[in-house]
Amino acid sequence: MFQFMVNADGGLTTAGYAVCIAVGVALFGLAIFFAGKSSEKKKMSAKQLVFCAMAVALAFITSYLKIFHLPWGGSVTLCSMLFIVLTANWYGPKTGVMVGLAYGILQFIQEPYVLSFFQVCCDYVLAFAALGVAGFFAKSSHGLVKGYIAAVIARGVFHALGGYLYWMSYMPENFPQSLKAVYPIVYNYSFLLAEGVITVIIISIPAVARALAQVKKAAVE
Repeated sequence: MFQFMVNADGGLTTAGYAVCIAVGVALFGLAIFFAGKSSEKKKMSAKQLVFCAMAVALAFITSYLKIFHLPWGGSVTLCSMLFIVLTANWYGPKTGVMVGLAYGILQFIQEPYVLSFFQVCCDYVLAFAALGVAGFFAKSSHGLVKGYIAAVIARGVFHALGGYLYWMSYMPENFPQSLKAVYPIVYNYSFLLAEGVITVIIISIPAVARALAQVKKAAVE
C-alpha cells in the first residue's frame, strides 16, 4: 500500500497525491466541525469555515515566501506558522490541531519526501498538528504570543524526533559522532526559532497586535 503511493525517488505517485488531497479535505472538514462545536452560536460555522480557510490559504502562500532554505529541509518563511496558530487562538486547540493536520497534508503535497510512513507523520502530520497547542493559551494574558512560542517548540519536538529516528542514518560517514546527540535538535530549531523570533517581533508591534485583536473579534463574534 505504501509503495503504491510513493515512487522510487521518495516522492508521491498520482495515487499518493489523490489520497493526500482526500485526507486533507477530510481533516479540514473535521476542523470546521470542531470549530462549530466550540461555538455557542452554531450559525457562525459558515464564518468559521471562511476564517479557517483563509488562514490555511495564507499559511500556504507565505510558506513559499522563504527568507532562507536549509539544505536538508526546513526554511524560514514569512510568518507561515502564525496563520495556523491564529485558528487555535480563535477556536481552541481542537480546531487548531485539525487545521494543522490539514495544513501538514498540504505541505506534504507541496514538497513531499518519504523515507517511511512514520517519518512522514513526524515531519508533516504531527509537526504541523502540534501548532494547535497554541489554543491552550488563548485566554491568558498575551495569549497569542505565549501560544505561538509553545507551538513553535511543540513543532520542533516532532521534527527532532524524525531526525533522530530517520534522518541521522543519511548523514555522511565522516559526520562527527559527538554531534549526533544534538544535531537534530540544533538543526530543526535553528530555522524554527529564527522564524519564531521574527514573527514574535512582528506581532508584538502595537499596531499589528491591535489589528490581530480586531481580526479575532470578527472571527469569534
